[in-house]
Amino acid sequence: QLQASGGGLVQAGGSLRVSCAASGRTFSSYDMGWFRQAPGKEREFVAAINWSGGTTYYADSVKGRFTISRDNAKNTVYLQMNSLKPEDTSVHYCAANPAVLGVLFRRVSEYRYWGQGTQVTVSS
Repeated sequence: QLQASGGGLVQAGGSLRVSCAASGRTFSSYDMGWFRQAPGKEREFVAAINWSGGTTYYADSVKGRFTISRDNAKNTVYLQMNSLKPEDTSVHYCAANPAVLGVLFRRVSEYRYWGQGTQVTVSS
């Protein structure tokens, strides 16, 4: 089970950190991803991190502004969002998939487990 939290309202240029806590004892065997979905749009990839935290990947739209990280001791993955823009407004979802060595997935269909989402709103 994945539980996302930390969303909220922030002004453009501000920062926000969302978290996703996972239940269970096998968190460190899963790759984790963050996705987002704006009203009327499809869910899109934001960032992914492999099971150890040693490999990350970002969508071009957030590269250099967002940072994904994880703490396997706390069963938690984070998304630090800086320099937020109004177009970042969306529901942010965390997702998990059993780790595949050498591959970091970026498609919605490739993730098996999903959290409930947390709203991020950026005002102009």
